[in-house]
Amino acid sequence: MMHVYGLMAVMALVTYLIRMAPFVAFRRQIQSRFLRSFLYYIPYAVLSAMTIPAIFSSTASLISAVAGFCVAVLLAFRGKSLLTVAIAACATAYLAEMLAGLL
Repeated sequence: MMHVYGLMAVMALVTYLIRMAPFVAFRRQIQSRFLRSFLYYIPYAVLSAMTIPAIFSSTASLISAVAGFCVAVLLAFRGKSLLTVAIAACATAYLAEMLAGLL
């Protein structure tokens, strides 16, 4: 049991060190416009890299996944809320799955 707590402590320390490293390395505000814009888009790129593969492998049919993805992108570009986009994408993928099962 103590072994588990030791591992948890090590993981917490490593996570803390990774999160604190940028604060230690960049004490002043970053002046480079290129570096600031690069760092601005990292969360979006990581989120996309984690989410997009899961979207296309989440359903039994690639067609229903693409339909849900297209609806989500369209609604997101129109400025709809996250909840609206998620519900509409799930409903579209579900309906496409239902239609594919009926054909």
